[in-house]
Amino acid sequence: MMTTEAIQEGEPSDHFSMFSSQNSTIRYSYNKIREVKSYRVGELFLAYRDILWDDGRHKYNVSSFIGEIDELLLGERFSAFDQSTLDNLIGTLRQRGNSNATINRKMAALSKLLRKAHKMGDIHSLPEFRRQKERAGRIRFLERDEEARLFAAIKSRSEDAYRLSVFLVDTGCRLGEALGLIWNDIQEHRVSFWITKSGRSRTIPMTERVKEVIKLPPQEGRRPKGPFTKLSQAQFRAIWNDAKAEVGLGADDQVVPHILRHTCASRLVQGGIDIRRVQMWLGHQTLSMTMRYAHLATNDLDGCVVVLEKPRDQPANSGEGSVFLSPVTTPSSPVAARKQKGEPAAASPKAPRKSSKAK
Repeated sequence: MMTTEAIQEGEPSDHFSMFSSQNSTIRYSYNKIREVKSYRVGELFLAYRDILWDDGRHKYNVSSFIGEIDELLLGERFSAFDQSTLDNLIGTLRQRGNSNATINRKMAALSKLLRKAHKMGDIHSLPEFRRQKERAGRIRFLERDEEARLFAAIKSRSEDAYRLSVFLVDTGCRLGEALGLIWNDIQEHRVSFWITKSGRSRTIPMTERVKEVIKLPPQEGRRPKGPFTKLSQAQFRAIWNDAKAEVGLGADDQVVPHILRHTCASRLVQGGIDIRRVQMWLGHQTLSMTMRYAHLATNDLDGCVVVLEKPRDQPANSGEGSVFLSPVTTPSSPVAARKQKGEPAAASPKAPRKSSKAK
């Protein structure tokens, strides 16, 4: 017979409740009883932040997101995070003016934290996180004259910041990827990015001006660890903001350092580079991220204008001078070409007929 002490302590192998029948025997074992505790979101973040997120700007952003969520929940403790709590949280964020894209980023951080807490047994139920529908917004990129004016203003303030700006716009890399480069990452005409947002390394060729800006001028003392390690993100952003204000772009909140990555992508697509290669160049994890730039590749649609501008008395579907040749109407042989021009087709030589008489 199982004692009360055995049930409380959860002794696994020595005590069982057994029920026997003619054909089968069923054993019931008792697991160890565990006290149900409650936690604040902020406490869970302190427990798991170093496990779930690497140090850096993203971790800093997540810390801000979780802090705001803990504030909205009024520091409430919970052992189960129910669906109504999540829905009320999303509604409050929307009332605060958060876009669906911002809500998705904050909920992604919360979901990751709660899934870890659930796996570790800290909470015993999870809500369903549904991604909010995001609208595809405008992608701002620099025109050539804007780049020239902005880079000149940056160069007047810091040569290192200017070199970094040129590197960013010609490689399309993220700011953190450039700042993390060391000299071993640069080999001959190529540069490799090992520390990336997606966790996947990539190697791309360098333009001529990138080769120039990664060269450091002669200096005394020990050479830095990498081409841009003298700068921090905060220093570069401060120089950037001062320069953009000087050239009249201070009111444009989309002119941030990340615009150089958008500029690189847009120039590749407009130059005729296919989307798959642009994805590889930028290091996007999925093709859907690169497809944001696909609408810039309009060269294939230029022929539509020719069709639409044809005179009304000229049939739009006439094959002559068509910019879109169909495989059905395209001449594939000299005979077909003569037929299209109205010329009589030459008689094809007949094969000699075999004699039926035996020799």
